[in-house]
Amino acid sequence: MSDLGSDEKVRLFERFGRRFSQNDTIFKEGDEGDTCFLVHEGRVRLVKRIRSADRSLTVLRPGDLFGEDALLAKSHRTASALALTDVMVLALDRATFGMMLAGSPQVATGFVEQLVRRLRDAEEQLENAMLTDHPSRVVNTLLRLASVTDTSSEGYSLALSPLELSSRVGLDVETVKRAVIQLRDGGYLKIVEERIIVPDIEPLRRIYQLLGVKEEVRG
Repeated sequence: MSDLGSDEKVRLFERFGRRFSQNDTIFKEGDEGDTCFLVHEGRVRLVKRIRSADRSLTVLRPGDLFGEDALLAKSHRTASALALTDVMVLALDRATFGMMLAGSPQVATGFVEQLVRRLRDAEEQLENAMLTDHPSRVVNTLLRLASVTDTSSEGYSLALSPLELSSRVGLDVETVKRAVIQLRDGGYLKIVEERIIVPDIEPLRRIYQLLGVKEEVRG
């Protein structure tokens, strides 16, 4: 969306913009899907029902695409989308989405990059599912995030809430919080509001290797 002109954005939101209040359901798992969505303001949570429990898959921010399964013929929603805050989105059917991509190579490239990130995130979640100890899952995710984050004078600044980290790790929020606090108390990271700051990535890599050795010994 940042590649679109201001006039074009206004026209798009006049025609395709939708607003949802906090806790509104944007769509439900199993619904037929004929529209994908692009977050403009606010945050959206994707949730999947696994047996008898709802599991958070990810938290989406402005610029993120979701509901892209609607781009396939005769598709159904594979997860539910909930408004985590008040949300403004673009609702795009297949034809409109196709015209956006055809009309702007920059927009098309941006969406391709986003889908590649989704595949990378899915790989991360699969790797975490194979790790049996909870701290290793948290450290693995932090290492992956830091590896694609530019450094600053503070180190690696990761803007994510406990719920977002929990979704990526695949554990409940309280378990993730305990692991993060242990890492903070050990001097591996700092917590500033909804940011996790990793001053130096190498100690985090070493603790990940040590956790792996410890798990192998237990096994």
